[in-house]
Amino acid sequence: MKLLEMWTIYDHPDDMPDCFVARKFRVLPTGPEPTRELRAAGSLEEVRSMLPLGLVNLGRYEDDEPQIVETWI
Repeated sequence: MKLLEMWTIYDHPDDMPDCFVARKFRVLPTGPEPTRELRAAGSLEEVRSMLPLGLVNLGRYEDDEPQIVETWI
């Protein structure tokens, strides 16, 4: 069974306050599970360019944490 994966981009999160960070999650029946895979860059455009090709930007949801910029799936 192939699992769905998603990438969430954060704007200078608390654990990496000097950069934008894209974190990879696996989507399980119980909800998203973080992986150890991430990308970090000095700008939003740069971290977006590090994501795998073919993803779709879902934007962000009103109840997302303030540091979340967008999620790609």
